[in-house]
Amino acid sequence: QAQLLESGGGLVQPGDSLRLSCVGSGPDFTFNNAAMGWFRQAPGKEREFVAAIGWIDSSAYIADSLKGRFTISRDNLKNTVYLQMNNLKVEDTAVYYCALRAGSSWNMAKYGSDYWGQGTQVTVSS
Repeated sequence: QAQLLESGGGLVQPGDSLRLSCVGSGPDFTFNNAAMGWFRQAPGKEREFVAAIGWIDSSAYIADSLKGRFTISRDNLKNTVYLQMNNLKVEDTAVYYCALRAGSSWNMAKYGSDYWGQGTQVTVSS
């Protein structure tokens, strides 16, 4: 059973940057050929896809509305995925969840995740 632990959330002002990290633990086979990524859920809204990155070729898939501001990367040796968020906006306020799914980053974007972290709060406010 894989476990995901997020860190890096906090309170920032509009225009600031923030980097989230997620460390995965568990059997190595769980992370081989698996996409890691992020979803978020704002108050009163459904959880939505943010970004995902593949294991083998590190192919990244980012929600269209976030391209240009958010980037995703991973360190396979550390089973860690990062989400760099720049020029944050008030509407980026949400709980951000780390995700892990067998297959490609596109599959994660379309079908969701097999595993979830506990979530980390990101609040953007002036």
